[in-house]
Amino acid sequence: MPANSAEPTTDLTVSLVKGGRTKIRYPAGLLGDDGTRVVVRAPWAGDGTRDFGFVRFEPGDVFTEYYWRDRWYAVKEVRAADGRVKGWYCDITRPAVRTGAELVVEDLDLDLWRSGDGGDVRRLDEDEFAASGLAERDPAAAAAAVAALDELERLARAGGFGELLA
Repeated sequence: MPANSAEPTTDLTVSLVKGGRTKIRYPAGLLGDDGTRVVVRAPWAGDGTRDFGFVRFEPGDVFTEYYWRDRWYAVKEVRAADGRVKGWYCDITRPAVRTGAELVVEDLDLDLWRSGDGGDVRRLDEDEFAASGLAERDPAAAAAAVAALDELERLARAGGFGELLA
């Protein structure tokens, strides 16, 4: 299957939960599940274009998403409709849970972006994370989230996510 194809091999629904409620649910094609890592591919699930200032997610973009059952993050490779890699959007999450045809991921507000050329690596939403109160409610989870963000930033600055996603 071409890297930018959104054709599913098996249907799966990705549910992103934030603050105890479902933020978004979208269909994805299951590309692989080795018991630890789940890989899916899906077209941009947002309404219209979302311009972050440093990248635009828009209709035609395809996301290859990597989730782990034993890690506190998800890494999403973003490709434009023409196949060009826009970059990698990383969500800091609790470990993913797959039940049948549903993959549930709890978003913990922290994010990281790495541009396709590697020239732009930025931490995102640290203010939202601080305001979420997770550090007070669940200090161990907050520490795991910050450690995950630090790990992803280190990888992003050291050349990218190649080994992690291989």
